[in-house]
Amino acid sequence: MSSKSTIPNTLQQKFQELPTPSLFKSIAINGLILFVFYEFFFHSDNRPLDLSLSFAKSSDCRNSTTNSPTNLSHIGFIVIGSLNSWKHRKAYTESWWRPNVTRGYVFLDKEPTQEFLPWPSTSPPYQINYDVTKLRPYPKIVSSARMVDSILHMYRVGYKGLRWLIMCDDDTLFFVDNLVEVLQKYDHTKYIYVGGNSESIKPNARCSFDMGFGGAGYALSYPLGEALSKKLHDCIERYSWYLSDHLAQSCLADIGVSPNLEKGFHQIDLRNDISGLLSSHPQSPLLSLHHFDVIDPLFPSKDRYESIQHLMKAAKFDQSRMLQQTICYQRETNWSFSVSWGYSTHIYESIIPRSILRKPLETFRPWDRISRPPHFMFNTRWPTNNSCETPHVFFFKSVEYTPDNQVLTTYVRSSPRNLPPCSATGSHSADPISRIQVFSPSGTRKRYEVIECCDVEYEVETNVAGVKMRSCMKDEVIA
Repeated sequence: MSSKSTIPNTLQQKFQELPTPSLFKSIAINGLILFVFYEFFFHSDNRPLDLSLSFAKSSDCRNSTTNSPTNLSHIGFIVIGSLNSWKHRKAYTESWWRPNVTRGYVFLDKEPTQEFLPWPSTSPPYQINYDVTKLRPYPKIVSSARMVDSILHMYRVGYKGLRWLIMCDDDTLFFVDNLVEVLQKYDHTKYIYVGGNSESIKPNARCSFDMGFGGAGYALSYPLGEALSKKLHDCIERYSWYLSDHLAQSCLADIGVSPNLEKGFHQIDLRNDISGLLSSHPQSPLLSLHHFDVIDPLFPSKDRYESIQHLMKAAKFDQSRMLQQTICYQRETNWSFSVSWGYSTHIYESIIPRSILRKPLETFRPWDRISRPPHFMFNTRWPTNNSCETPHVFFFKSVEYTPDNQVLTTYVRSSPRNLPPCSATGSHSADPISRIQVFSPSGTRKRYEVIECCDVEYEVETNVAGVKMRSCMKDEVIA
């Protein structure tokens, strides 16, 4: 399904000539909603729209279902793409998109050529942007103009029953079951804005620490957009020199709304190997990942696309535990186990408290190539050659149900550690271990506000270790 319109050749050339630094591209999304509501309520000739007609469909449906729990049908996704980027990014979107279940569109800059047709049912249906030169932000904020039009399209389509609008890039990966659970915490009938900070200090400092970043995706409740539209023209004039994320944050602050920051949204303003971060994820549901084109593949011996598909194999079994860190100990061998469910397991040849293991190993690099520390919005651990502090690393291999209805995830060693055993008294070498099996409950979502504990099963001189997830005992100390 598509909506055709013509974009002038001169405008196409302008978009092709625009610089596209990853930071500016990702932060552009958050400010779009401001311009959307401006254009939605004011034609290009400054005639106001009839608000009673503009909001009729959404308001009528919302009022009839306001007390029901939020589900996936209440969420509309706006995926911002282009024909050129869609060639190599559609695999990212298709990995989380659920045909005939998720609602929304991918918005393209021009009609798909023959190589894209027939349009696959595994992709979101597409829409084509209108002539963005007619939008009020153009040409003041050229990079946002197409995205503004994309959001306007969503309203023109008239999806019924939407409570939330989710904006994202075509290289954003969502975990939609977790997203629904998080949004259920909020009252969609009130002014609610939900997003996440950048992982790096510099991008936050350039704009605002009290702001959600667009590349990770963000959610806006419907009533907030209605209120924002009434004062949007003055706000745009007041902050016209701001980058769009900062503009959004400023306009929302002026009407008394601050973002609800969720740690599960990941802008991934990091470079190279982010396995350290993913192996020590914060205690919060995993909601999104981003910037796959500037980080290393998530798994050894797999490319970026294969890595995403592999990660989503575990997500199809249990999103609530994705990347959730669980720590336990094998006292007889003096080992610490740190499980990042669905991604990796680490074995340390010493007993290390959770307060330390929850800090990510700094395997990644800052977003800004030239900057002074501190770089990140969280504490990290430096990688070391100390045998007692360097983990044996095992990556997710497979997932299946067991005969007794548990979920079994298997993790295999990625490469030899190439260090001598830890010399501490009572420690044993974990070099013989080649595989770790992790057993978790089936059919029960992990509660996001609590951690889980585990027990280790291991027979000396064997090459397989078992880890069984369980609820923590009252006042159990993980150290």
